[in-house]
Amino acid sequence: MPFNLFRKKKEPEQKTEVESPQVEAEAPASEETSPETIVPVESSTVSEPQPFVPPVEQKVETATETVGKTYLKAMPLKELSDVEKVKSEVINGNIIILRVTPLAGKNIEDVKSAVNELFQFAESVGGDIARLGEERVVICPKSIRIWREKTPAPVSNESLPTAA
Repeated sequence: MPFNLFRKKKEPEQKTEVESPQVEAEAPASEETSPETIVPVESSTVSEPQPFVPPVEQKVETATETVGKTYLKAMPLKELSDVEKVKSEVINGNIIILRVTPLAGKNIEDVKSAVNELFQFAESVGGDIARLGEERVVICPKSIRIWREKTPAPVSNESLPTAA
């Protein structure tokens, strides 16, 4: 058998220590508590650990903190003069979803004029503009591009009419 440094020889005392809980259980309880006596803890005094919940801080952003951040804003186009508000928001770096229905109910020519003006503005600042359905237009600053799905043009076998 090989020599093992970590193996201890069994001593007769170990046998009595193993049997000692049985002896203690059978022994009458004394009024003095020794360090070996186990005292049960009442379950009402022990509570479950609660998860840490950090306090909620409400932070109000100031004008200097909003510089450099991009926001997505929805705005209605109620009057032709609202175009200037849209332009200033885009210049500040925000993305605008513009609902044109309020102005379309009043004057469709004003809507066409406003959309054309915003299109020219978007091109001049290097931004992007696109239609979102029948009622909305999205205008983005220079740092944002609108993804457009490229669909192949339909191929027909009919001959196209010519001007000649």
